[in-house]
Order: sequence, then structure tokens, then C-alpha cells
Amino acid sequence: MADENLMIELSMAELREITGYAVACAEPALAIFERERPDDQRPRAAIDAAQAFADGGKRTKAIRDSAWAAHRAYQQTRDGGQAAASDAARAAVAAASAAFLHPLAKATQVLHILGPAAHAARAFELDAGDDRNVGADYIEKVRDLASSIVVSVLTRYPNAPSGRGRAGELLRELDASLRRLATDR
Repeated sequence: MADENLMIELSMAELREITGYAVACAEPALAIFERERPDDQRPRAAIDAAQAFADGGKRTKAIRDSAWAAHRAYQQTRDGGQAAASDAARAAVAAASAAFLHPLAKATQVLHILGPAAHAARAFELDAGDDRNVGADYIEKVRDLASSIVVSVLTRYPNAPSGRGRAGELLRELDASLRRLATDR
């Protein structure tokens, strides 16, 4: 278990792997956002910027800027009552933020690793009429996408934080599942 006062060693290759996983988890939910707001490309731009970093590009201010723009899209869809689209945009924000995972042994950093999956799962649930089985199925799917590097990095951090509503529940479910996977290997 990580100590909150410790720094965690993270290589650039590991950050790229985490970001690639975050993109793979978040990108499928973009279809929900784009169906509701076909002219708003901000979440797509955040995913694209994160993918460019995962593919070997530089970690630049453009990634942060695209994350902030996608965050504004999240807020607008939330305020507009488009809950599924809102969580899809949040997944894109979290995917871009994964490139900036901090090497601090704090539970909140797990949000950078697993937040894209949790928000995408919640978007799919909401899109299916708040069917929690849909979210649980998505969590199972993205668990299988996690490479040994993603699992290794995750286990350097404390368990996922409490709270954060249904997306937080999904995040903790994925966190526990991946940690079990690590002990089974």
C-alpha cells in the first residue's frame, strides 16, 4: 500500500501506457456525446491529444488546453440535462488528464488512471436508461484491456477514493478488480 507522503516512480513509457489505456476506455463513449452534440468536437479533440501523447508525442500544454475545453463541454451538457453526454465528455477530460498523472501516493491520483473507464461506463448506463448492468459489463470489458503495466502502476497507488456517486462506485469496482488481478498474476 502506498504512503501519501511518498513519491511514486513513473517513467514516460508508463505514462504513455496509462494514457493509451485511458483513451481506449473513454473513446467508445464519445459516440454518445457526438450523437447529442454533433457539432461540438471538444471531447474528441481531448481524446485525440491524449492519443498523440500515448503514441509518442510530447506532453504539451495543448493536451491540458483540450482537457479544459472538454471540461467546458461536460459542464454544458450537464447543465443542459444531457447526463449521458455529460459523462462521456468527462471520460474524455479524464483521458487527457491521464497524461498528467502525478507521482504522488494519493488515492485521488487513481482518478487519472481509472476515471475515463468509470465515466464512460456511467455514460453507457445513462444512455441505456440508467441500466447498471450495462455499466458493470463495461467495467468488465475495460478490465480486460488493462495491460500488466497499467496494473503495475495502479498498484503503486492507494485504493481508489470514496464518494463521487455512481461513477465513483464503478471506479472502485474496477480498482478492486485490477488489484485482484495483480495478486493473481
